[in-house]
Amino acid sequence: MEAACLKNEDQLPLRLIFQDEARFGRISDPRSCWAPAPHRPVVNLALVREFRYEYAAVSPWDGSLDFMTAEKMNTKTMSRFLEQVSQAHQDQFIVMVVDGASSHRSKELEIPKKGSLVRLPPYSPELNPAEQIWNLLRRNYFANRVFGSLDAATAQAESGLAEMAADKLSIRQLTNWPWISAILKT
Repeated sequence: MEAACLKNEDQLPLRLIFQDEARFGRISDPRSCWAPAPHRPVVNLALVREFRYEYAAVSPWDGSLDFMTAEKMNTKTMSRFLEQVSQAHQDQFIVMVVDGASSHRSKELEIPKKGSLVRLPPYSPELNPAEQIWNLLRRNYFANRVFGSLDAATAQAESGLAEMAADKLSIRQLTNWPWISAILKT
């Protein structure tokens, strides 16, 4: 993390953030569910391949969650999300941990002056606590639901992310893994 701090010329307080993006849309997510015996639950299924991308950035130390919906996952959208996160935390230097997606490595990516990116090793989603946000969103807000439109699915994703963002303690408990917590102590 020290290399990431070299650009922190103003000596601002650091904010460690883990970022990820995921697709959400009209393809249903059938999961097991409970029903009283002898009944079998009936779950509708939709195979409509329409989706949008949700971008999320989580700060495990305090449980804050920033998010944005986008039509595409590309360098321009990632630059826009970096700017949104930078504006939300103007008085801090953002150290954002990202995966190896091409939009995170592009030379055209616009990284805000008060920020730096740190890349995770290839093929290591288990190191990114932002992945837990998607598991929670899919389980609590998308499981066994069919949406009549892409806008309805997007509204569900945004509503779920807003509810999660409002509960900083739960987000902190979900994402502040021991090795991340140890970084704060060093």
